[in-house]
Amino acid sequence: MKIREMMKNLLADSPLAGTYPSEELVRFARSGGITGVAQFHDEEKDLFLAFVNGEPEGAIYVDEKGELYGDNAVMMVRGTESFALHEVPQDIVDAMVMGCRIFKKSRLETPAWSEVPEFGTKSAGLGNLTLVVQKEGRPENGVRVTLRKDGQIVGSDVTTGDGSAGFRLLFGSYDCVLQDRAGALVTRQVRFGTDNPKVVLEL
Repeated sequence: MKIREMMKNLLADSPLAGTYPSEELVRFARSGGITGVAQFHDEEKDLFLAFVNGEPEGAIYVDEKGELYGDNAVMMVRGTESFALHEVPQDIVDAMVMGCRIFKKSRLETPAWSEVPEFGTKSAGLGNLTLVVQKEGRPENGVRVTLRKDGQIVGSDVTTGDGSAGFRLLFGSYDCVLQDRAGALVTRQVRFGTDNPKVVLEL
């Protein structure tokens, strides 16, 4: 099940605490010590913000091209959204945050919303990365590919028959962990930019 469907199923069974514009969401959650998940949804994207005892701890951004997690997801908040805040048990939120933790919480502080730069174009540093995993020159199917930035998971996918896995990421350098079907792990460094949207990795 995809992350968007999982989150929607979770929130469908969670009580609604209220609907708040971006600039009020963090303030309300803190004042009430809310533990839960806030969702913004439109035809193009979904944004999920996780709160633990009123503090913003995790974020997920989803659109048709892929997902962003943690600080990368926060960069996609424009400040014009209206979020539906749901109360969710803390053990569930804690598990969610493990894969999408926010380290730079100041980006969600008022008036920091207005300071977030616009992303979404190549010039802004966001794009689609294709990783092709090979072994002895042959594409490897079923390899788990996990990308990390500053110790945080920012994307995970499994290679298809042509050995490829796709990610939507900010340009930069990432630690790439490859796990084959036997469970063996290999770590590689990946640099992503406009000049290399496709990278071949050897197991």
